[in-house]
Amino acid sequence: MSDPLQRIAAALERMSPPPMPAPDFDAACAFVWHTAPDRLEPVARVARVDLSLLVGVDRARDILLDNTRHFARGLPANNALLWGARGMGKSSLVKAVHAAVVAGGAPLKIVELSREDLPSVQRLLKHLRAAPHRFILFCDDLSFSHDDQHYKSLKAVLDGGIEGRPDNVILYATSNRRHLMPRDMIENERSTAISPSEAVEEKVSLSDRFGLWLGFHPCSQDEYLEMIGGYCAAHGLVIDPATLRAEAIEWQATRGARSGRVAWQFFTDLAARHGIALHAA
Repeated sequence: MSDPLQRIAAALERMSPPPMPAPDFDAACAFVWHTAPDRLEPVARVARVDLSLLVGVDRARDILLDNTRHFARGLPANNALLWGARGMGKSSLVKAVHAAVVAGGAPLKIVELSREDLPSVQRLLKHLRAAPHRFILFCDDLSFSHDDQHYKSLKAVLDGGIEGRPDNVILYATSNRRHLMPRDMIENERSTAISPSEAVEEKVSLSDRFGLWLGFHPCSQDEYLEMIGGYCAAHGLVIDPATLRAEAIEWQATRGARSGRVAWQFFTDLAARHGIALHAA
């Protein structure tokens, strides 16, 4: 084949790559979906915390855990949107619940899908639909801007189109926004639209397609200190309670916020000063 023909053939192959081979879902219990080329990469070690260390989210924990157990057993279950305050354990709860259900003997897989790869979701669902496993499709930090068309791809998971959502797939998403788009953007589009009531209905109604809405709110000081105490107990760090309280409060004051993330950041610093190594669960 001449050089020009070879270059044309190579260009066509890049534009239309060969289908992805059937994934080996026995390789791990967690995967990350990538495109260009399409592939499911197994995750040998998931970065997560134990479910018992998540403080102040008891109601959301119990609801999501029950929903996940039902799904793993083949019973009816809802897609879930975990929304609310930053750093309060939304992503951690999804991963911890998955780990707890798997530890109970359920052969449940979790697949992380980034917002940028939503247009490829139909190709991913094709592979998951054909697999003899059940999957949590996890989309972290989900939100949309006014000119973002990715939300249309998300409907393929929530509504399923003519084929319907695969029975062996459920979607868990996290977002700082209840309606997946900024409030000022909603109000702006309503105020400038010819038909204000319909201006953002399609995007706002997207969140309504989640059967479960689980809200996360800023933690109290007692909950913040309880989180840190739990980390200390779990990692065997012994420290005077009064000293721990004073240092923890000083840390959150310098950050200007309290959250599960701030509690973990303080504990990371504390553990380092006490010579304790931390490892993912």
